[in-house]
Amino acid sequence: MCAFERDYTHLTVISHDTRALLGYISIPKLKSLLEAHAITEADPVERAMQKFRRTKGNPYRVITLDTPLEELEEFFEGGGVDGRPRQEFAVVTDEKRKFVLGVAMRDDLEEFVKRRPT
Repeated sequence: MCAFERDYTHLTVISHDTRALLGYISIPKLKSLLEAHAITEADPVERAMQKFRRTKGNPYRVITLDTPLEELEEFFEGGGVDGRPRQEFAVVTDEKRKFVLGVAMRDDLEEFVKRRPT
């Protein structure tokens, strides 16, 4: 699998028909499921993916190219005004969530802040 070879930690899952963002696959979790024989490589992606919750619990939060870095940091740290848990990555989309533009990792933000002139 390309994710293993390229050392990805998360992959987004989009709808084949609408290209809507459905969820993600955690590669470490996928590896453990495969090793435990809980799933096989022939199983559908849905068996291994984490779906984004849009209404209950911790609903999906839209992160765009215009999201301020302070909000992105709060998203990663969790416990902000909306009481969300700590996150390791953010899916960057357009405002209407029609297109996945990229994935930002907590480490990406930390490295950007380190390189940024004060």
